[in-house]
Amino acid sequence: MKKYLTSESVTEGHPDKLADQISDAILDVYLRKDFKSRVACETLITKDNIIVAGEITSSAQVDIEQIVKKVVNNVGYNNPDYGFDINNCEIRVFIQKQSPDISQGVNAIKLTAIGAGDQGLMYGYATNETDEYMPLPIVLAHKLTKQLMLIRKSKKLAYLRPDGKSQVTVEYKNNKPSKINNIVVAAQHNPKIDINQLRADIIKNVIQPVIPQKMFTSNIKYFINTTGRFVFGGPAADTGLTGRKIIIDTYGGAGRHGGGCFSGKDPSKVDRSASYGARWVAKNIVAAGLADKIEIQLAYSIGKAQPLSINIDTFNTAKLADEKIIKIINKVFDLRPGMLIKELDLLRPIYQPTAKYGHFGRDDLDLPWEKLNKLNSINSLLSR
Repeated sequence: MKKYLTSESVTEGHPDKLADQISDAILDVYLRKDFKSRVACETLITKDNIIVAGEITSSAQVDIEQIVKKVVNNVGYNNPDYGFDINNCEIRVFIQKQSPDISQGVNAIKLTAIGAGDQGLMYGYATNETDEYMPLPIVLAHKLTKQLMLIRKSKKLAYLRPDGKSQVTVEYKNNKPSKINNIVVAAQHNPKIDINQLRADIIKNVIQPVIPQKMFTSNIKYFINTTGRFVFGGPAADTGLTGRKIIIDTYGGAGRHGGGCFSGKDPSKVDRSASYGARWVAKNIVAAGLADKIEIQLAYSIGKAQPLSINIDTFNTAKLADEKIIKIINKVFDLRPGMLIKELDLLRPIYQPTAKYGHFGRDDLDLPWEKLNKLNSINSLLSR
């Protein structure tokens, strides 16, 4: 039976992703200056306006406006022709301290006693269908938008502008990727470029370098700037907000999502730390050969350290009973927030790069939740 999975990605110049990068850049600076900082930072971007709001408790003094300007300038919104120019933006900051009702549950002296910063459900997912232990459609979608960015910044296609999107549909047979059905790319551009030239350039310079040769067939359908024009883009055309691209951030629709976003949150928030922890568990379980793919659900209550529940779905690919896999998880992984923070070393300024092109399966970043460092522990339990 044929099955299909479609995943999308957006460039760093997409308004929502720009907002994510600002929120995480602010988080990184606070953690760099005071690793005990409690940060919950939201960014809203619209034409000529950037608003930063949230709750931050820290000993650090941080110039948020300068952080905002640096992020937006690095992305490339510094030209009035683009409709959004950081040099002509009003930046407003509305920050208050974290609620004391929350802080009393997460400010424990011992890491083992730190409670979850909120209630909620968090998911982790891994599959052995790619080297990244990620679903192929989201891997390719991210590579396309990253390549689009690199081509733009290298000036090889000088008419490109910061906003852009990609989408990839993969056909599966027997639960394995079989072929690519279609590829969608939307690239913001200078109005003077001919659309046929743009489409040819995107296929040659963006799509062909990314798609694996074994999956590159003449039957792939391309949908490139399908309206024929993408000049008006970025925050001038679309309001951006932190946390609106959560499926792009994770598994591209292959796995479920608990609902909470990652960006702008310090790791005391289990939306972030427990989602990273769940991915870490899932990847090690699949790499150890216990299942071809697995989804892990964790549930937490505010102020409580231990997860309320751990549930798994191996999609009928497990080599052991689910109950035995859960026992292995409980013995090998400590999923209390404080211990995840310690084990994964999460109080470091490592978050801004994750705010573009996904938080998982990154071979260009040294992310602690991507490490396969529990295989020996898992295998030792299997040999008993």
